[in-house]
Amino acid sequence: PQLLGKNSENDSISVESFFEFLNIRKGKLDGIVITGGEPTIQPDLKLFIQKIKELNFLVKLDTNGSNPEIVKDLIDNGLIDYFAMDIKAPLDKYSSIINKDINIDNIRKSINLIMKSGIDYEFRTTVLKSQISIRDFEEIGKLINGAKRYYLQKFEVKTDIYDTSLINEKSYTDKEFKEIISILQNYVQFAALR
Repeated sequence: PQLLGKNSENDSISVESFFEFLNIRKGKLDGIVITGGEPTIQPDLKLFIQKIKELNFLVKLDTNGSNPEIVKDLIDNGLIDYFAMDIKAPLDKYSSIINKDINIDNIRKSINLIMKSGIDYEFRTTVLKSQISIRDFEEIGKLINGAKRYYLQKFEVKTDIYDTSLINEKSYTDKEFKEIISILQNYVQFAALR
């Protein structure tokens, strides 16, 4: 929230200003991270990334995996150098965790596309103890079985958040995270806590 500011004139910068910034930073920056919300819902995402790639920047895309057709198109066109996909929960808990109906087949398809793409990637979950049990990580491990990297991120409120009902939420202890990681190591090549 603090990135957007409080005033409507601070809500965004123009595309032209963004590309002016990139042109000035050539040779100083290696790449751009496109994150969200969910970037794959933007109708001009592909064109936007093409313009970034024309300036010889690497592109990392953060996605929730809800739009596998967009993920596939970006892969097929060689526009992504690194994927980071959020895994919100085991598939049977997805809708309740995100408080929205979602096509879980799309999540599964995006996972498979990313893992088979030949592009470097990671999966990650921001962990709230009240939402995801330790046993749930067994199901997540099965879902991303064979994945290169899976990062767990402790839920911590350090800045303003949109959903203030989460302010007092807790994450697991370091000891509990070690237990979770030991479960995940049966499924993924590398698991760690961030």
